[in-house]
Amino acid sequence: MRTGVIAKKMGMTRIFRDDGRHVPVTVLALENNQVIAVKTDETDGYTAVQLGAGVKKAKNTSKPERGHFGKAEVEPKAKVAEFRVADDAVLETGATISADHFIPGQLVDVTGITQGKGFAGVMKRWNFGGLRATHGVSVSHRSHGSTGQRQDPGKVFKGKKMAGHMGAKQRTQQNLEIVSTDVERGLLFVMGSVPGSKGGWLLIKDAVKVPRKAEVPYPASLRVVANDVANDAAPVEADAAPVAADETTES
Repeated sequence: MRTGVIAKKMGMTRIFRDDGRHVPVTVLALENNQVIAVKTDETDGYTAVQLGAGVKKAKNTSKPERGHFGKAEVEPKAKVAEFRVADDAVLETGATISADHFIPGQLVDVTGITQGKGFAGVMKRWNFGGLRATHGVSVSHRSHGSTGQRQDPGKVFKGKKMAGHMGAKQRTQQNLEIVSTDVERGLLFVMGSVPGSKGGWLLIKDAVKVPRKAEVPYPASLRVVANDVANDAAPVEADAAPVAADETTES
C-alpha cells in the first residue's frame, strides 16, 4: 500500500483516443505535493505519510502550523492530508510527488466534498414521487406524506428520508481510470466526473478493489529538484564546441 496524492479540481474537458473516440475527463492539478511528516509504529502506533499541497499565506497560518511546516522545511500548505502506507513505502520528509505517480490505464479512488445544494425537498433529495395532483391533495403536492406510525411505536425513526440539507458530504468515487498524465504541468486526466466543485481539493489513491499494476512506480514517483539535476548533470566533454559570444539570442 503506497501513498496517495492531493489534487485540485480544475474542471472537465475531453480527450481523443487514437481510434478517434473521445472520452470526458476531469482535469486534476498536483500543486507541489510534499511530504511534511512521517508517522511510524514506534512513535505514533501506525505508519502513514502526511502530505501538503498548495500555498497558504503566512499571515493566515497559525503559530503551531508554522512550526510544523518549519520543522519539515517546507512552505505553508493550503491542504494537509494523511495516507496510510506500508512499512516499505515510507517517504522522506520534503520529498515532492510527481504526476507520473499514476500511469494511464490505472484505476484510482477519488475522495472529495460534493457540491452543496442547500435545503432540498424529498423529491429532489431522495427522488420521491410526491403526492397526487388531485383528489383531496392541496398545496402539498411535493411533500413526503406521512412519516410516523400508529400508537406502536409512535415515533419517527432516526435516518428517515425527509427534506433537509443536500450535498456538502464527503464522498468517494471508486474505480476511475487515469486516461493521461502531464508531468511537466503536474496534471492528471481522470475519466468521468469526480465529487466536488472547481477549485476544491481531492484525495486520489490506488483503487482498493482492483490490484495495482506492476508498472506503477513503488513506493512513489518523486519529482527531482532543479538544483539536484544541475549537480548530477554529466560534465561537458573537452572536445565540445563552446558557444560563441555572437551566437547568443538576440533581443
